[in-house]
Parts: sequence; structure tokens; C-alpha cells
Amino acid sequence: MSISDTYLAVQGWIGSDIRYREVSERVPVVTFRLATTPRQFDRSSGGWIDRPTNWFTVECWRALATNVKQSMERGHPVVVTGRFRTNEWRDEEGTPRSQLILEAFGVGHDLSRGTATFVKSPPRAQLQDVPALDQDLAADQPPESQAA
Repeated sequence: MSISDTYLAVQGWIGSDIRYREVSERVPVVTFRLATTPRQFDRSSGGWIDRPTNWFTVECWRALATNVKQSMERGHPVVVTGRFRTNEWRDEEGTPRSQLILEAFGVGHDLSRGTATFVKSPPRAQLQDVPALDQDLAADQPPESQAA
């Protein structure tokens, strides 16, 4: 994390289908649209009114992407924490274009709007060479410390 990044938490509703894809070396990525509609009290009418809806493109990577794909769908109320990132490119005519992305660190169901059941993910596979490293360290120890 960088000090100069903009971090935020957004409460809203998943407003699109969850789009899953894999990029280089099979890294999972999920994107979806998040809608949030602020409400404010209107003193003249004595009631609440909706302000214009804000739309965000949310991007999730790796394990978060896999879990979002398995747990979320269009219409679910969610809370997303993350940071803003801008994608910049040139279109066919060479005109500069950009898109603001909310790169998510966490996504969860908004429990003020319903209930959910949590299922812990299995642990990630351990690296093959980690046990070998432990064996190498044990081999460097004197025989009396290996027996202890």
C-alpha cells in the first residue's frame, strides 16, 4: 500500500453480472459494476430522496476474485474496500481515454441488509521447496541439537 493512494469503503449493490477471466499465468480476475445511491432528507417534503446513483467498476484479483465469483451475484448488497486506480489508453482514433477502477482489497455482503453464511477457504498449497529448506537447516545443526 502506498501513502498517496486514495483508499475508501463503498456500500452499494452489485449492478452487473460478475465477469470472471484469467490473465497471464492463470491469475484470476473478477470485475463487476457497483451502484451506490446516496439518500438525503428533504426538509420541504419531509421525506427522504435519492440523489444520483454513482457507478464504480470494481476489480478483484487472485483469491478474492475466486471467492467473489463463488459468493456474489447481481443484486447482492455489498461493502467494498479498496483504492482507486486509473486505466489509460488510446482508442482507435488515437484519442486518450481513461477509466476509474476501484481495485478491491475486500468485498463482503452488507449484513445490515440481510444475513450470510461464511465458509472458510482451504489453505493455499505450500511451496514444494519449503520443507527442503527446513531439512537443510536441520542438517546444519549438530547431532545433539537434532535429537532435542
